[in-house]
Amino acid sequence: MSEMTVRTRNGDFPAELDDSDISNAIWLSLPLSMDLNMLGGMIYCECPLEAILPKENRTTTLEVGDIAYWPGPGAFCVFYGPTPLSGEDGKPVAPYPVIKIGRMKGDCSGLEHAGDRQKLTLLPPF
Repeated sequence: MSEMTVRTRNGDFPAELDDSDISNAIWLSLPLSMDLNMLGGMIYCECPLEAILPKENRTTTLEVGDIAYWPGPGAFCVFYGPTPLSGEDGKPVAPYPVIKIGRMKGDCSGLEHAGDRQKLTLLPPF
């Protein structure tokens, strides 16, 4: 696991990435600043990668705090709460299949106030 910090206008949030090729490509690109988009309890940022994107292990069902990569548009995603497709259980559901690549560490509900079209920066851990 590789640790990093997700920074938005309203704070720093610790996170960890798994050991996949996607995660390694992101971690080796740190610091990385992106424009963020919000969709319910999901943040996604354009983040095209030169990494092997597996066809298997793609899912639309996630847990609060999951970090994923959305291959179609090439986007880094953080799921911090219910999304428009969530059911009664409130678990995030991605609009298209994503590849889970990590987790936020601790409470990430503050990401709700990150603000659409603001900056999200991925940094090495402090």
